[in-house]
Amino acid sequence: VINAEKSEFNEDQAACCQISIRRREPGLEEDEEWLILCSMQFLTGCYWALFDGHGGPEAAIIASNYLHYCIKQKLEEVVGGITGARPPMHLSGRCVCDSDPQFVEEKHIHAEDLVVGALENAFQECDEVIGQEMEATNQTGGCTALAALYFQGKLYVANAGDSRAILVLKDNVVPMSCEFTPETERQRIQHLAFLFPKLLDGEFTRFEFPRRLKGDDVGQKVLYRDYFMEGWGYKTVEKADLKYPLVHGHGKQARLLGTLSVSRGLGDHQLKVIDTNIEVKPFLSCIPKVNVFDFALHDIKEDDVLIMATDGLWDVLCNKEVAHMVRSFLAENRTDPHRFSELAKCLVCRARGKKIGHQWMLDDSHEASYDDISVFVIPLHNRDKD
Repeated sequence: VINAEKSEFNEDQAACCQISIRRREPGLEEDEEWLILCSMQFLTGCYWALFDGHGGPEAAIIASNYLHYCIKQKLEEVVGGITGARPPMHLSGRCVCDSDPQFVEEKHIHAEDLVVGALENAFQECDEVIGQEMEATNQTGGCTALAALYFQGKLYVANAGDSRAILVLKDNVVPMSCEFTPETERQRIQHLAFLFPKLLDGEFTRFEFPRRLKGDDVGQKVLYRDYFMEGWGYKTVEKADLKYPLVHGHGKQARLLGTLSVSRGLGDHQLKVIDTNIEVKPFLSCIPKVNVFDFALHDIKEDDVLIMATDGLWDVLCNKEVAHMVRSFLAENRTDPHRFSELAKCLVCRARGKKIGHQWMLDDSHEASYDDISVFVIPLHNRDKD
């Protein structure tokens, strides 16, 4: 984790660990000591996560200490469905209705779906814990969360925020997450405002216009979009349309309620729009988007890696540039036992615009990043070996 002196305390936090999921067999007592000692009663997974705090480091610190526990807990709740050939309708194994197995089959429900659901529930529980902790200590702030879980031969990447994960394979780059910003989630945010207009307290308009409207625009027909629109239409401007837009600005300058640059994340339960009583949290979702990569369907090579990084890296480098650097660096340093950690340092240095040897300088088309940057470089080869 690199602190760019953006804040007194580093708002980026990271965590990694092994997660052991306790598997209980029917008829066994929960407190039998031999269950604790018998490794066959555990499913194991590997976990990595990055948290990019805003408004202080507190939410990121809580998330880094607690999210993996939430994931373990939620997986243990559904472990009976994960270990079976197909998840049963009832975890007890009972079939109350004849249609139960048919429903599971028709909906194509697999163990993978239970893992995805566990991750989604874990993010929500962690968000609730952060809210309680922050309120108890009279603190404010939030964080984005990007978590990767390797479990039962599959890689699950859950993202809530604008950090990013990509798989750099020999001949391909596989995006494993997408950024959630006020622009990318415009329709979800507008739809919430349509359903609950009181959340805007009469201070904002939910409509999107190409720019902030002025008094001279009243009565004119201008381009606009509402929550149900992928395309654009024309709307006759009314006085109410002159209010501050729900999503304001474009690109990196886009803000949710003029306040946050992300639309998903953990925390921020006490955050309000400046000089108002309007709460930002209803529009800030804590639920991640989970992408899955099945290793059984791919031929993984020695230098294939997962790159996870906070937005400070992606602000100045695209997927293609990062992939080129990864492949070149690993090919040139095959004998270095520390080459993966050195690669992470090189990625940070390049994003900073610093020279590394005789290469990896940013060209004139890039601006160096001065944000906090955290990077994980995770090799995929021999992933099941100790």
